[in-house]
Amino acid sequence: MKTFNQLIEEALTCIEELFPWDLEEKLASDSPPMVVDVREEHEWNAMHIDGSIFAPRGVLEQCCEWNYDETIPELVQAREREIVVVCRSGNRSVLAACTMHILGYQKVYSLKTGIRGWNDYDQPLVDKDGQTVDPDEAEVFLANKVREDQKGPQ
Repeated sequence: MKTFNQLIEEALTCIEELFPWDLEEKLASDSPPMVVDVREEHEWNAMHIDGSIFAPRGVLEQCCEWNYDETIPELVQAREREIVVVCRSGNRSVLAACTMHILGYQKVYSLKTGIRGWNDYDQPLVDKDGQTVDPDEAEVFLANKVREDQKGPQ
């Protein structure tokens, strides 16, 4: 049996990670990457990188293929385009980027530190209506919230 962290380590053998400052630089270039956010809908609605595509990890494979209710045509046609996958902390995005690599995406990366690191790096986030999210409010929303009953034996 593998642990979550072991799955992430294994996935890191097939994809690269970018730091927030790398993504900032790429987004400012003449050929910016596609940003794919794989978090849950309530997370994306609360805050995301402006211009990112919402493709939740739970249906990511269908988002990347034709003939599904979840198909995202722009994403299906982007197998040769540079793509940066993001999540809250950079773990789900590693797994999602590896899945996309298996599906034939040639230039897919994961945002190391995720949206949380993007916010810590003082980069803007917007809500579902395109309104700027206050960085301090984002920090509270993005903080770990592990309850006592979720913690393993000490």
